[in-house]
Amino acid sequence: MKRIILYFSVLLFSLFLVTSCIDFDDSFDESMLIGKWESGTLYYKYLIDGTGTTWDEGDDVMEDEAQSFTWTLVEAELTHIHIMEMGGTVPKIYTVTQLSETSLKYEDSFGKTFSFTKVSTSP
Repeated sequence: MKRIILYFSVLLFSLFLVTSCIDFDDSFDESMLIGKWESGTLYYKYLIDGTGTTWDEGDDVMEDEAQSFTWTLVEAELTHIHIMEMGGTVPKIYTVTQLSETSLKYEDSFGKTFSFTKVSTSP
């Protein structure tokens, strides 16, 4: 009987150690995404209805000329569907690594990382 108790104690302790090292929180609150984000001269504006716009002032494109896109955030997967002026769409999929009140970081499937700072909470 002592062996069984010892065995289960070691097993439970081992399971506790393994699960405490795993990060189970791979989801982000999409409401924190709403607002205007900046990275240098690049801007993204996420609206509550799943639409948004992006522009790059470094390329002499201002907010009133911004490109439209739709977006979804499911757990850590952020999808942008860019809507082209002449028709057609361009999907881009990212993995969010950080999302807070002021910071957004994600990466693409090639390992390129993107980092943004929230400059406005109102759309």
